[in-house]
Amino acid sequence: MAASEFELIETYFSHTGGPREDVVLGVGDDCALLQVPRGQLLAVSIDTLVEGIHFLARTDPEALGHKALAVNLSDLAAAGATPAWATLALTLPESDTAWLEAFSAGFTALAERFGVQLVGGDTTRGPLTITVQVHGFADPARVLRRDRACPGDRIGITGSLGDAALALKLSAGVGSAVGIDRALADRLHRPLPRIDEGRALAGLARAAIDISDGLMADLGHICSQSGVGAHIYTDLLPLSGAVAAHIKETGDWSIPLTGGDDYELCFTARPQLTGKIEAEMHRLGCGFSWIGEIEKQPGIRCQGVSGDLLKGMVGGYEHFGTP
Repeated sequence: MAASEFELIETYFSHTGGPREDVVLGVGDDCALLQVPRGQLLAVSIDTLVEGIHFLARTDPEALGHKALAVNLSDLAAAGATPAWATLALTLPESDTAWLEAFSAGFTALAERFGVQLVGGDTTRGPLTITVQVHGFADPARVLRRDRACPGDRIGITGSLGDAALALKLSAGVGSAVGIDRALADRLHRPLPRIDEGRALAGLARAAIDISDGLMADLGHICSQSGVGAHIYTDLLPLSGAVAAHIKETGDWSIPLTGGDDYELCFTARPQLTGKIEAEMHRLGCGFSWIGEIEKQPGIRCQGVSGDLLKGMVGGYEHFGTP
């Protein structure tokens, strides 16, 4: 017999993460009752993953549980916020015990890693759709935003770019002869939100965003909201061996420039703070690169290794864009 909605919640999600002292009342009531620390801003973000749009039907449910939470935590990382609570809304075609166990395991493991307690949500029947909302705390004096970049700022990137986009392309049988190893596949299916890096950058970086839709698109959001432009250099982009090999074989720079799902942090900072930022990234063991500068002139100029500006490297994923 299929589990009822309340049995499903009790079995798979009632004890996910926590317990946290700031949760007065969590899963099981009409509303969660939560206590925000005095003097802190409440940072909130929500994302939806839809089968056939954001993931394939054959996607490992454990990895899907991880990613559903990770992509939201990445938004908190971009604000320099500390994660606290999450809510989860699941639309399921059927009550599949094996799928739910695996999904719950992936979600719970990441929640426990970052001290997140699941405090509520909903389950309904329909095409597989996953909506997660996360809540965290941010220091008002140190919170990171998109609208504070200034001309002369240096542009920094955590980790490497293009791994998830390359894994997606190769898994579809498109692209070069570069193979998909476990590390490359994990960048697509099990991204790790840069929570510690975001907290370290709070108070040092001037503007920040997580790279979900591609470097050009997301850096473009910083530029448009700050009223500035940017100049980046392809020879400074942080690339894994697989992405570098793909570019060498195909000449395709769109993978690191416009490919999505990296969930790295892109940020800007005053030149005089570069040393402190480099020290913090080294302390955290995080790969890190300076890739360009913020300029007064609107738009993003991407300089290739030959010195010429690359053409056509604009945009990123857009749900309602023209195919």
